[in-house]
Amino acid sequence: MADVPNHHYIDSAEALATLCTALRTRPFVAIDTEFLRERTYRPELCLVQVKHEELLACIDTLAIDDLSALTELLLDESVVKVFHAASQDLEIFYLLCNKVPAPLFDTQIAAPLLGYNEQIGYGNLVNEYLGVELAKTHTRADWTRRPLPTQQIQYALDDVIYLEKLYVDMHAQLTQQKRLDWLLPEFAEQAKVEKYDQPAGERWKKIRNVQRYKGAALSIIQQLARWREIKARETNQPRNWLLKDDVIVALAQQRPDSLTELTHIRSLDRKTRDKFGQELVDVIIAASQMDPEALPPMKRKQKLNTGNLARLQLLNAWVHQRAGELAIAPSLLAPQKVLEKMVTGDGREALQGWRDPLIGDDLESLLNGESTLSANANGLALHSKK
Repeated sequence: MADVPNHHYIDSAEALATLCTALRTRPFVAIDTEFLRERTYRPELCLVQVKHEELLACIDTLAIDDLSALTELLLDESVVKVFHAASQDLEIFYLLCNKVPAPLFDTQIAAPLLGYNEQIGYGNLVNEYLGVELAKTHTRADWTRRPLPTQQIQYALDDVIYLEKLYVDMHAQLTQQKRLDWLLPEFAEQAKVEKYDQPAGERWKKIRNVQRYKGAALSIIQQLARWREIKARETNQPRNWLLKDDVIVALAQQRPDSLTELTHIRSLDRKTRDKFGQELVDVIIAASQMDPEALPPMKRKQKLNTGNLARLQLLNAWVHQRAGELAIAPSLLAPQKVLEKMVTGDGREALQGWRDPLIGDDLESLLNGESTLSANANGLALHSKK
């Protein structure tokens, strides 16, 4: 194990303010978090690692009561916040700030534009891009323990030390290739508040096979899922500790209308029944008398006929050619679902952001018969009939 690099261990509001004031003068900061969420509804933020050049720090969020300086840094629009696979970090910071940090740069989103796999993990990207193999021994570590062992601090710091290197090099390459602006819509999508602010009344839509139910059963599922979400937030415990999805369905099917009847639901956890039994019965009785919310429209995959399958193969051939020329994964340039929509007549609207100017005209002209493909020593060539 290499020596832990020089860094600041921040465990007071005063030291945090000093660090964040300095970081707010920098153009970007690499950020990562360590947290636990197995025993709580809200993830418990334990550590925040930050880096910009000589400024390298671990922020002990469990030791600091006032994190306002960190909040101000996260919401400072003059500083780019650099993450890898940002969604979990952004969820945590949304709960801290009631806003989503922006602007941001996500190296996982950027990697495919430089020829790497979609959804590539941080360790694999550092290994493939920088030739460094990171330790994996602390992936499931307890980040609430104090003091933190030296090995855990090293592990945590590595997450921003190499993240900064990735960002600096990726930013330079993307700028040189004039692809940096392609990512802006993707990053803006990551920063949308609605991704992290989920209404309790919408949670029922995530229950598996909910579309099978109707009438009172559906109404009970909807209201129990809403009750569970609100109660999980109030008690800060995982929603499945209160009621698992299959228990909600069982309650909706059997509709117990008393505490005695509730005892016959064998899958219902005894602690939940003893503590919240009457609330559950009241929810079930009330929901039985309500009209359910409408189910979301079913999205049935349209089966392609022989002609459309052939057209799809034609588009795929050109996508692979262009993707090779651009050094981009074909599935990133034009995902299969997008191509299927195009051949069934949904138009090129499915091509989002930077994809449309790169390949939209080509695909449309192929579909309309305005262009043809020919093979040559370099692969395929597109020819206009005009």
